[in-house]
Amino acid sequence: MTGPAVVRRAVIDGIVTSFSDSVGWGTVTSPDGSEFGFHCVEIADGSRTIAVGTQVTFDVLARFGTWQASRVAPA
Repeated sequence: MTGPAVVRRAVIDGIVTSFSDSVGWGTVTSPDGSEFGFHCVEIADGSRTIAVGTQVTFDVLARFGTWQASRVAPA
């Protein structure tokens, strides 16, 4: 059994650089150029969609062997 997701760091600023409504998956990019994928359930307001170009804050979690964005919220 695996343990809970591990927070690498919290409250990073970034921008949504891609999002597909049909699959519910997107990418945010931090100011240093790091990219983090996220699923629509990670959008903090529960909306399930977010526009490309939206300025956001987010946490980074280790999940399924990769770093992913969590609690993605418009800044």
